[in-house]
Amino acid sequence: MILISAAPWSSPAPSEQESNVTRTPANISEQARNAGLVSVEDLVPDLALDIRYAGDDNFTGEALYPASRCWLMESVALRLARVQQDLARDGLGIKVFDCYRPFHVQEKMWRLIRDERYVSKPVRDSEGRMVEGSRHSRGAAVDVSLVALETGLELPMPTAYDDFSETAHRDHHAGLNTAQIDNRERLADAMARHGFVGLATEWWHFDAEGWHRYPLLDIPIE
Repeated sequence: MILISAAPWSSPAPSEQESNVTRTPANISEQARNAGLVSVEDLVPDLALDIRYAGDDNFTGEALYPASRCWLMESVALRLARVQQDLARDGLGIKVFDCYRPFHVQEKMWRLIRDERYVSKPVRDSEGRMVEGSRHSRGAAVDVSLVALETGLELPMPTAYDDFSETAHRDHHAGLNTAQIDNRERLADAMARHGFVGLATEWWHFDAEGWHRYPLLDIPIE
């Protein structure tokens, strides 16, 4: 069982010589932690990760992150932990495709796909400050699917991840079988119970309610 009230990581009591040393969890940089991000891997160790932008199996055809990381704002990560906890009662779990996304990565995606149905337009003002962008860049959005905990296999969904077609839209039904539709709705219902709102054009994308409270960030993934 996931103890969501516990600290995201734990370490042995420091020795007298180490008592003044500030530790950073292994899966997150100090800069990211200082900005309010946490490592979801540290918070939910059994989360299935398939971070597509850490490899070339994504719509860009290249790795955009140097490491496979899932960072989110702490309150958002705690919500995801509760989703995982609920699903586990039915033998299911979350698979994560993407979490926090640096602003400069969003800019690169926008240069490739200039379609705001699928890629949020990143905007800087005349002084280069970030003023608009993806909710991923706020650490307040996740791209997820469902897996069976016993096998680790992903459940059937309407499309593969990052399918930029109408078949990926949340209200699409033509050509889909019952399992695909039911699994899409099961995922949406589980996420909604803990304050996530689905994007209409992507069955896998969910924004945390209150996402606007978090700033746009361009902290590199390490």
